[in-house]
Amino acid sequence: MSSLKPALTGLALSLLLAGCASNPTVPYDRFEPYNRAMYQVNDTADRYVIKPVAEGYKAITPSPVRTGVSNFFDNLKDIYSALSNALRAEPEKALNDVMRVAMNTGFGLFGLIDIASQAGLKNNKTTLGDTFAAWGWHDSNYLVLPFFGPSTVRDGAGLTASLAGPGPEKMFYDTTWQAVGFYGLYGVNTRARYLGVEAMLSTAALDPYSYTRDAYMQLRAQQLGLPNPTQAADNFNLDELVDSPAGKQDSSAPAAAVPNAKAAASAAQ
Repeated sequence: MSSLKPALTGLALSLLLAGCASNPTVPYDRFEPYNRAMYQVNDTADRYVIKPVAEGYKAITPSPVRTGVSNFFDNLKDIYSALSNALRAEPEKALNDVMRVAMNTGFGLFGLIDIASQAGLKNNKTTLGDTFAAWGWHDSNYLVLPFFGPSTVRDGAGLTASLAGPGPEKMFYDTTWQAVGFYGLYGVNTRARYLGVEAMLSTAALDPYSYTRDAYMQLRAQQLGLPNPTQAADNFNLDELVDSPAGKQDSSAPAAAVPNAKAAASAAQ
């Protein structure tokens, strides 16, 4: 096993494709039984393991060090962003990403310091999920991934493809346990940034699962410039080509929740 991340993401997608669906009343949550179960698994792991570790990490790690860790992983994401923008036929954005990587790696201590942003280079990350959307995969079912939390079938497929390949992060570990440590640091550092947001989530809705789901789907639609899937729409769903539907209705997050959706979705896991 070269990486824990592709294995976890692949597990979620294989469970989905195995047919964990029945008759839906919420079109974009056809796999709600599985999603709710995985949400509970992630929430339990967060409550008893990830959040306490993140609190300890924040308590003993100086803010400049945490910022440097965030910048390091952000620099790796720019490499994937450059590839995604190239596949989307966005040469200017791809070149911008390449310049960010070159500047931050060469002059920012391998990405620990974000020199590129200070130099005026835009930080506009894209993923393979964005690329798939640009190629026409607009509608995609909601999917909760192990460890990662809220996603979609489209974005999960993009994540799996990205992490299964010979990505730049492979330079920093050789064994499974090294990979666990590498991605564990990423997860804990990310979780530390959202400490306290879970209180907002718990008071914002009677059902945190559906609130997180709808807020996430609204956020992704906004990022991709697509119609809000939580509103009535008659769009073609590419997921129907690979599986049959399931899920059931629940309360939706208000549109005003979109600016906080990313933080809420992360804190919920």
